[in-house]
Amino acid sequence: MYDLHRLGWNSFQQLCLTIAREVLGQTTQSFLDSNDAGRDGAFAGQWEPAPGQSLCGNFVIQCKFSSKAGYLLSVSDIAGELPKVSKLAAGGLCAVYVLMTNAGVSGKQEASIRSALLGSGARHVLIYGSTWIEEQIRENTRLRMLVPRLYGLGDLSQILDERAYAQARAVLESLREDLAKVVITDSYRKAVSALDEHGFVLLIGEPAAGKTTIASMLAMAAADKWKSSVLKLADPGKVVERWNVDEPSQFFWIDDAFGVTQYESPLVHGWNHSLAQVRAMLRKGAKIVMTSRDYIYNRARQDLKESAFPLLGESQVVIDVHDLSEIERQQILYNHLKLGRQPASFREAAEPHLEYVAAHARFIPETARRIADPLFTKELYLSEYHLGQFVEKREQLLLEVIQGLDASSKAALGLIYMRKDSLDSPVVLEGSEPEALGRLGSTLGECIAALGALNGSLVAHMQTEDRNVWRFKHPTIGDAYAATLAFSPDLLGIFLIGSSTQNLISQVTCGNVGVEKAVVVPKSLFPSMSARLREFSASDNYKTGWMSSWGARRAIYLFLASRCSKEFLALYIEQDPDILTRVSKPGLSLSVVAEVDLAVRLHGFGLLPEANRKEFVEAVSGYAIDGRDMHALRDTGIRSVFTDKEFDDFVERVRTDLLPNLDQVRMNAQSEHQSDVPPDEHMQDVLESLNTLGRYFSDDHGAVKAIERETRLANQWIDETEPPEPKVGPRALGAVEPSEERRGTRSIFDDIADDGDCAA
Repeated sequence: MYDLHRLGWNSFQQLCLTIAREVLGQTTQSFLDSNDAGRDGAFAGQWEPAPGQSLCGNFVIQCKFSSKAGYLLSVSDIAGELPKVSKLAAGGLCAVYVLMTNAGVSGKQEASIRSALLGSGARHVLIYGSTWIEEQIRENTRLRMLVPRLYGLGDLSQILDERAYAQARAVLESLREDLAKVVITDSYRKAVSALDEHGFVLLIGEPAAGKTTIASMLAMAAADKWKSSVLKLADPGKVVERWNVDEPSQFFWIDDAFGVTQYESPLVHGWNHSLAQVRAMLRKGAKIVMTSRDYIYNRARQDLKESAFPLLGESQVVIDVHDLSEIERQQILYNHLKLGRQPASFREAAEPHLEYVAAHARFIPETARRIADPLFTKELYLSEYHLGQFVEKREQLLLEVIQGLDASSKAALGLIYMRKDSLDSPVVLEGSEPEALGRLGSTLGECIAALGALNGSLVAHMQTEDRNVWRFKHPTIGDAYAATLAFSPDLLGIFLIGSSTQNLISQVTCGNVGVEKAVVVPKSLFPSMSARLREFSASDNYKTGWMSSWGARRAIYLFLASRCSKEFLALYIEQDPDILTRVSKPGLSLSVVAEVDLAVRLHGFGLLPEANRKEFVEAVSGYAIDGRDMHALRDTGIRSVFTDKEFDDFVERVRTDLLPNLDQVRMNAQSEHQSDVPPDEHMQDVLESLNTLGRYFSDDHGAVKAIERETRLANQWIDETEPPEPKVGPRALGAVEPSEERRGTRSIFDDIADDGDCAA
């Protein structure tokens, strides 16, 4: 059931010690691997391995690992241990000898091995072979969580609960290959702790730091231990949409929650809009894991309502690849190479240099994956210097790999990039994509063939949100493809032709405005980009006509507000002057209204005429004065559009006209509540407004008292109106103990090229 022969000697030894602790209930002392005197582990005391069987004294644990599938242990495999057993027994250190092996042990051989060990001085002998070890793994969910590689080395349909497996089969099966290579790190332990404590965890780190790997380990553990249905989503705003109130064990996984390679503000706005429901979901037992690149999250923080959802800070795990220990780096490299596509000859030639590679300052988990794939090492000379360059210049070498591909393979990558890293399968071309493929020197058939050839190396076929899609194997490959566009104006022109406007506006900037990883459209292509934007009138994100139209307009405004230079904006206004009138009259919910961002941007560039500026100031002031939206008081961007005198007058009117009538604002909001909307969600804007007023008028004792009273009454109304919540029992994965420290001199890579007999 489990391919334990693929673990490697070190991982198998760690598995045995974990079994001793978790299953046998014994905390063992591990010994030096190169000078263990016949002991991989030991403990002392009394132990009942089975009902009616009591053993006491000094126990010895010895692990025998075979990298050969189906290997049968024989007396000759332990011959070298017998003199060590005699010595241990003579010193009173071997009352009970426990032999653990992933090899099979026949009845006849077990009797022979037992006799040999007893004859060498052990008083009692216990032999646990592959059948017994697999039985412990099968019956112990916590053991599997502590050694998550097991999920990738077994049949998930047999490991997981039938219902949990059926609900998330495609997602979980797509993880299997990568799970076979995972390593327990300190970041994983912190993530488990955060998920247990809060039900929510945000994993942050640089590209290729291992965020998705940790999220996949949590997802598999949740499906296994809690029988959770696992939903992997691309948009954090869709969490609420997919929530089933009658299924408290749902596990939501949102990879790259705020953008894959660049910050995407619509994703943040969707999340902000769902915060009240998300809090309710967590209270009722749902679990949520989100990941984000560090630079994207740092940009997203400017727009995220962290005060309304403190868990973004409290349940945040920052993954720093520089914090990986020596043994973790080596085990990551070992697992990828051992289970990768490289032949034994490559592994054998590389073995002397692997500790150096793992210790390199620029080593990251993605480095291990590339070394294990022949596509990335075709031209690599296996010496310490050249392997060091492979690690040091990882971005440049990836770029060279992409540039060295044939035309159809490049076109296949381009098609995925044009679809924003989500190419539906089976592949059907849309819009101008046939023309773009033709200019790239390929056809749909050739592209599909190339995707198949690249699968597992540069691209991956997977299921997400109930769709089969082609994606980049890792987002860094999308980064590298974007770099090829920057080097080739002709290729960029083809990309602009083939991409839909909806995808394009989240990948490019018009002029260099400092958006990291974005493709910069040069001035010569401004007119065609402007025309594309003005033609964009319907968004695919919405089904109804008016929402589709609204979504397209909002997307354009956000693009203009955050991704365009002054020169491009001036050109766009010249061609669409009516946009000035539209941004001057923003609607309510100013924190998410795109017209606000664009008005602020235009004003900053001196492109917002005075009449339009005054109209904007009057609109946002009015919303605050009548108590409907306080965003103008707290937003520094909106404040910049006011003159000093206008803002002082505005604040005074809030003091004189709004503060005396706060009770009416609260009661009006309560009276408008509809039964199908959660009370806390309905009152979220009111509470945020009161919080803003409290901070702004903190020096006014009378105002503070009135604000505190209304806040208390609003929360009291929520408590009284909130329907009783179902009782949900606590669900926790449990603490993950640190791995045994490496204290020996035997290299982890000692058996990297071995496909044969017992080794340890």
